[in-house]
Amino acid sequence: MNKVRQLLKESLTGGLYQMTLSGATGEATGCSKKKIRPVLLKDRLLFQITAYRGTQVFHENHTAEETAAILEADLSGSFKQLQIETTSFEATVLVSKKGKMTVRKKQRSVSEDNVKVSLSHNRKKRYILEEGRPVPFLVDLGVQTKEGKVITSRYDKFRQINRFLEFIEDIWPLLPKDRPVHIIDFGCGKSYLTFAMYYYLHELKGLTLEVTGLDLKKDVIVHCNELAKKYHYEGLSFLHGDIADYTGTDSADMVVTLHACDTATDYALYKAMKWHAGVILSVPCCQHEVNKQIACEPLEGALKYGLIKERLSALFTDALRADLLEENGYDTQVLEFIDMEHTPKNILLRAVRRVDAGMANGQSGLTEAEQKSGQCSKEPGYKEPGYKEPDSKRLAETLQIHTTLQKLLEGELV
Repeated sequence: MNKVRQLLKESLTGGLYQMTLSGATGEATGCSKKKIRPVLLKDRLLFQITAYRGTQVFHENHTAEETAAILEADLSGSFKQLQIETTSFEATVLVSKKGKMTVRKKQRSVSEDNVKVSLSHNRKKRYILEEGRPVPFLVDLGVQTKEGKVITSRYDKFRQINRFLEFIEDIWPLLPKDRPVHIIDFGCGKSYLTFAMYYYLHELKGLTLEVTGLDLKKDVIVHCNELAKKYHYEGLSFLHGDIADYTGTDSADMVVTLHACDTATDYALYKAMKWHAGVILSVPCCQHEVNKQIACEPLEGALKYGLIKERLSALFTDALRADLLEENGYDTQVLEFIDMEHTPKNILLRAVRRVDAGMANGQSGLTEAEQKSGQCSKEPGYKEPGYKEPDSKRLAETLQIHTTLQKLLEGELV
């Protein structure tokens, strides 16, 4: 703790650019992340702590001493990682399962020392991939110019990439550091986000990666493989194929599925659960299955309008997926991926596998929740006293739907 205390003392000055607390534990009381930056209020240097709780954001201003005390307390139980960026150095504090804290510190290069920190109370948003600093894959994919300027028509894509990297930043502490990290990206498309993920985890975080992107478009796969070879990304490869038929592995540390159409997302989620992937990030795309099935008398007044029915069906689809992930061993959050003004496909499911997680019984169709209730050892149809049907089952019955993901978990589809 002395090293951490000294590091905080060196960091909490006007030269701080930003601190990020991530890797929230069960003791974080609903707070998923905190960011700290310096602000100058009435000529007094304070530090603004921004806490993210669900869809809400809370701000508090504290002195350096108060901020250090808060951070020490957070690292002692609520968060597993603290990332620090100042004008002179970058540092990371990692907390092990046993509470041991490891400090890694790296001095900035001379060119980086010229970074000026704005102490304005309201300042321009800073992205993980910064404007003005060219990134090769962003240049080749038409997002940046060779000078690093973001092309105006691609600014929404630039924001989307950075927003995605914020989610990657949050789960980075959960990925293995002692071996290559195996990641599957289902429905990778042009792979803007795949390259961004590889660049962040490999180039910026130093992880050894084995990343496979899968997509149905052959020309896109050829182009992406050419780019990966050009950047010497030896751990990144792209394959042509369908998600449902993919058999290239039986394990993965993380599964990403971004804008996989309709039931393709269900196949991706099922495979991720079957492989016991530690992290799942999913941004569903067009969703039609529930729209064709949904029938609920209390909702008839809303479902008679086509647009309302379409949007409710998409929301119910994602709610059901989140419930199924929860019931099969994953702590799951439904988050806003990007503002609606940039894309209507703005829901991201983030699922982190629990240490004691089980897996739905493919033959009996029992979820983890049902197995824990003792149903798996009783006669079919038997229910323990006080037994409550899983949320997914009650939701599906209420809406009179039976989705592909349910069928896969129940063993109806192979």
